[in-house]
Amino acid sequence: MKDPPVNGTWDVTCPSRRKSGGRGNAFCDRLEGRTAPGIDLFAPVPADALCSAEYDRPATATVAGRWKGRRVDARFDRTNGCETARWGRLRPLLPPAH
Repeated sequence: MKDPPVNGTWDVTCPSRRKSGGRGNAFCDRLEGRTAPGIDLFAPVPADALCSAEYDRPATATVAGRWKGRRVDARFDRTNGCETARWGRLRPLLPPAH
């Protein structure tokens, strides 16, 4: 089986729980399990964040679509520890950087 490409664009559409009667699809349910009140999985790393110089395999991604009833258009990379952790929070949507 061929690994998915590391760089690319991913589309995601998850219905709000109210509109779907409390049911989502399996991917959306897994993504929901990674959230906490006040946490935005798609928010960029704050400009003043202190991040490690850790550099993982280079990768870039764009995620566009709808999440919890709002439009998402986010860019991801793996250029430092904060960005790599942010990428990891979007697993399984974003592929591992092998």
